Amino acid sequence: QAADSKREQFRQYLEKSGVLDMLTKVLVALYEEPEKPDSALDFLKQHLGASAPENPEIEALRLEVAEMKEKYEAVLEENKKLKTKVKVY
Repeated sequence: QAADSKREQFRQYLEKSGVLDMLTKVLVALYEEPEKPDSALDFLKQHLGASAPENPEIEALRLEVAEMKEKYEAVLEENKKLKTKVKVY
């Protein structure tokens, strides 16, 4: 009975977190696919996002963040130099 209780708790956890619903939707999509793919596993991965290609917008934002970090570091360094000059005067 302890094993059944654990299974039930785990099932409730999966249901509450939306995993069961997502799996059901993907499996239904596979079932309704008129031409079944060669690899059902690849179909699942693709539809669950495990092998989804990187969104180009996300990559552009990453590059922008990297540029902003460089600019920020440059501004900090310039600020430090200017503070030193102000102390001299």
